[in-house]
Amino acid sequence: MKPMPTSEPRFATDRPQLARRLQAILPAHCLLLDDEELRPYECDGLTAFRELPLAVCLPENETQVVAILRTCYQLGVPVVARGAGTGLSGGAMPHAQGVVLSLARFNKILRLDPLARLAVVQPGVRNLAVSEAAAPHGLYYAPDPSSQIACTLGGNVAENSGGVHCLKYGLTVHNILRLRLVSIEGEIFEIGSEAPDAPGYDLLALLIGSEGMLGVVTEVTVKLVPKPEQARVVMASFAAVGQAGDAVAAIIAAGIIPAGLEMMDKAATAAVEPFVKAGYDLEAAAILLCESDGTPGEVAEEIERVTAVLTAAGAREIRVSQSEGERLRFWAGRKAAFPAIGRISPDYYCMDGTIPRKRLAEMLEAIAGMEKKYGLRCANVFHAGDGNLHPLIMYDACQPGEWARAEAFGGEILELSVALGGSITGEHGVGIEKINQMCVQYKSPELQVFHAIKAAFDERGLLNPGKAVPSLHRCAEYGQMHVHHGELKFPELERF
Repeated sequence: MKPMPTSEPRFATDRPQLARRLQAILPAHCLLLDDEELRPYECDGLTAFRELPLAVCLPENETQVVAILRTCYQLGVPVVARGAGTGLSGGAMPHAQGVVLSLARFNKILRLDPLARLAVVQPGVRNLAVSEAAAPHGLYYAPDPSSQIACTLGGNVAENSGGVHCLKYGLTVHNILRLRLVSIEGEIFEIGSEAPDAPGYDLLALLIGSEGMLGVVTEVTVKLVPKPEQARVVMASFAAVGQAGDAVAAIIAAGIIPAGLEMMDKAATAAVEPFVKAGYDLEAAAILLCESDGTPGEVAEEIERVTAVLTAAGAREIRVSQSEGERLRFWAGRKAAFPAIGRISPDYYCMDGTIPRKRLAEMLEAIAGMEKKYGLRCANVFHAGDGNLHPLIMYDACQPGEWARAEAFGGEILELSVALGGSITGEHGVGIEKINQMCVQYKSPELQVFHAIKAAFDERGLLNPGKAVPSLHRCAEYGQMHVHHGELKFPELERF
């Protein structure tokens, strides 16, 4: 299935000319041109949307990246930068008239400074590899998305990825010191520094999460943090999801900021437990995983406080990890939620909305109603501490109409997230998946500012076109579609 037709910029590329120019830049093993070779790059983790590019470039150094981008700029060819392809919003889906620029071979850790607590890495380095390299120095890289064994730092920067420990240690944007990038014109520039702060506008925060639309990252300087002396997990189960949601709000209200605070509903634990045998309470309507880290004394004190809050919130059972192995098992279940769902459903659609913590129970009740409305099952996992939802909508793409219902189901969750005071994304990005819901999240003046920022970096719109920020015309089409079906729930769309 392809994205909804819109009036996004159109390109007409002379493929033979493009191939000749790229062959002059790259050795044969760094350039893919045949359809069979291009097929593995037709999508990212959002497999419902696919497109073949005209070429895939696999440069081995920055000089080649500069030459590729200059060539594409001169020829007016779209460029989609790609890391490991683990993204879930279609951000790395190719353009039919463009080039995929893979940074997979930029996979070196260039420098690790344990005294300054930083590492300089190339964008193709795996997230987990940074922590593995820093471990002998008692350090690690804090952002830990569930795909950290495979996802790369370049992709993490593009999507501003988080993970189960982002509540205490922050998202990617809070753990990056400096970026080195190449513009679409082939100019190298650096943002940020190894110092605690940099003068001028905070362009570092602008570039992180920009989904490959403003520049191509060739080097990342990350913060490293000391590995805590101890970490333990409290696992609490609840008879009602509303109680679990209220418990999350109560923990934060008590002034406790855990290292991680995650929620899984009964459908999610039922899928996960046979897969990893984490020891979850399968009779509970929802479970919470709350991790404390620090010195043994700090951990003991925080666990005592957390346990008191959970008990007052109505937890039916509370368990505390008694060993590092048990702690890792508790987390293994949460991190394996996505593949576990893949064992019980032919396909699943992973959403990524964010809502105020106090609205978690309300959202879960609404999702239960949507399951009946669309005739599809949904398992729910949450970065509950910061209100980041990951509903997993189960469907079968081989059954006519099921993907359309799953997509509509997901869209309704995202639009409800906005209505509840939240956002359409927490860490997966917008890509093509949520571009229609951007029309609900933002008004026309805000979208115009986004387009002005894009034009300042990429005036011709060649970097990852048609992603993340919708045109006003697209929003008008989306608004009219809802009006036509009598489903317009957000009157502000009528202004387009």
